Amino acid sequence: MALTKLDQLYRAVILDHSKHPRKQGVLDKATAQIELKNPTCGDVIQVQLAIEDNMIKDVRFDGSGCTISMSSASMMTEAILGKSIDEALMLADEFSGVVQGKEAVHQKELGDAMMLSGVSKFPARIKCATLSWKALEKALETDGTGVDGQLKHD
Repeated sequence: MALTKLDQLYRAVILDHSKHPRKQGVLDKATAQIELKNPTCGDVIQVQLAIEDNMIKDVRFDGSGCTISMSSASMMTEAILGKSIDEALMLADEFSGVVQGKEAVHQKELGDAMMLSGVSKFPARIKCATLSWKALEKALETDGTGVDGQLKHD
C-alpha cells in the first residue's frame, strides 16, 4: 500500500515529535501534576503544569510508551502552553473527538496534534493518543491533587 504525500507528512511529523519531544522532562515548580497509566498497553505519562492566574505558564511531560502516546504528549504541550484552563480543557475535548473521527473546529489551536486524526482508523490506538490529554484533564479538574490514575476502559 503506497502512502500519499499527505500520509508521509503526517507520519514524519508524528515521528519527529516522538524522536524529539517538546517539553519533556520535570517541571521544577509544578502547581498541578498527575500520572496516568494505560493498563491495556502499559504506557505511563506524567503531566506537570505551572498555572498562574488561570493560565498555563509552563508544562512538561515524562513517561514511557509507544510512538503515538509520546508524540501526542509532545504535541499537547505545544497546543496548551499559554492557554487558559478552559481553553486547554476545550482543546482536550476536541482532540478526543478528532481521534474518534469527528471534525475539529479549532484545528489551528490543536496544531500538530491534528496529525493524529488518522488514529480514528485504529480504535485500539485511541487510548494511546489520548493518554496525555486525559492526564491534562484530570490534573486541571482535580487541581493537581491526583497523583496516580488509571485510564479506564469505556
